[in-house]
Amino acid sequence: MKTRLKELSTNLGINQTELAKCTKTSRQTVSLIEGEEFMPSWLVATKIARIFDKPVQEIFQFDEEELA
Repeated sequence: MKTRLKELSTNLGINQTELAKCTKTSRQTVSLIEGEEFMPSWLVATKIARIFDKPVQEIFQFDEEELA
């Protein structure tokens, strides 16, 4: 999975702690998602998309293997 989370967070001026609070996750979870080491649940991905006012698919791009 590729993500634009760090780029969008920087552009909006929101840090990992603030994003974690808004999504009701931990800062560590946000860090892992940003680092492309953890795939968020659909619920968390949707919350993130709403924060940035972007479609989920614009923030997270999944490889074909992950979708199979």
